[in-house]
Amino acid sequence: MIKVEGLTKEYGGARVVDGLDFEVVPGVVTGFLGPNGAGKSTTMRLILGLDRPTAGRALVDGRPYAELDRPLLRVGALLDAQALHGGRTARGHLRWLAASNGLPDRRVDEVLDRVGLTAAAGRRIRGFSLGMRQRLGVASALLGDPPVLMLDEPVNGLDPEGIRWIRTLLRGLAAEGRAVLVSSHLMTEMALTADHLVVIGRGRLLADAATSDFIDRHGRTRIRVRAVDPVRLAALMLRSGLDAQPAADGAWEVTGATAESVAALAAADGVVLFEIAVQQDSLEEAFMRMTADSVEYRAVAA
Repeated sequence: MIKVEGLTKEYGGARVVDGLDFEVVPGVVTGFLGPNGAGKSTTMRLILGLDRPTAGRALVDGRPYAELDRPLLRVGALLDAQALHGGRTARGHLRWLAASNGLPDRRVDEVLDRVGLTAAAGRRIRGFSLGMRQRLGVASALLGDPPVLMLDEPVNGLDPEGIRWIRTLLRGLAAEGRAVLVSSHLMTEMALTADHLVVIGRGRLLADAATSDFIDRHGRTRIRVRAVDPVRLAALMLRSGLDAQPAADGAWEVTGATAESVAALAAADGVVLFEIAVQQDSLEEAFMRMTADSVEYRAVAA
């Protein structure tokens, strides 16, 4: 697993990562979320020993990354799909990585096939699209068949087929018993992929919870109602004392009440409903509400 304890990093007196504590456990896809500038990439770099923490520590299977023997066999990582030598071929890039950790050449062809780059194995990386570079980065992460994987924004540049492939791949790797940490700004994908969420803002831990629990805790539940006579429904909502807001097509959305209580209220007033539904906020809506005070870069609407 990955274990982060009191992890802190300062640059020029500014605290980018501030006392983080969390774990990434086997058999689970853990989504790593936060606004831009929250410290996600820095945290991943600290876990991989690419930066030195100001305080605290990050362990992979109980040891700092720098102390791992043949680290590709313990943890696979994709942090920057653009950080590749453009003059190398895809196969050449993977062969030197394999050689550095004592892996056989046959493993190179296996991962190229798994990420769909066999036909492009002999091409120079400088001619690769961003999506192809992402696939090559995933191949590098899988090269040592590691029990721990870390991927930073792996779906950037991928087409819909590629996004779906990444989703299936990550869930499959977790199902094999691996610990998977993945960051993304695509909340829809995280809702479909991540079993657990670690959310940070301004370098601090904001949430560490199952995805469903996070949505229940930070999202809103609304009751959507529509009636045969929208005018009578509007009058009922306005005098009912409920927290009700008009929506499109004559519907109303009620918060702080159950579907049963809203239906009973309508029935008592003789308002005939033809739609009543419970609606739960999406992960994106829950995330936006929860991190509203932690957004560092906020654009102003025209």
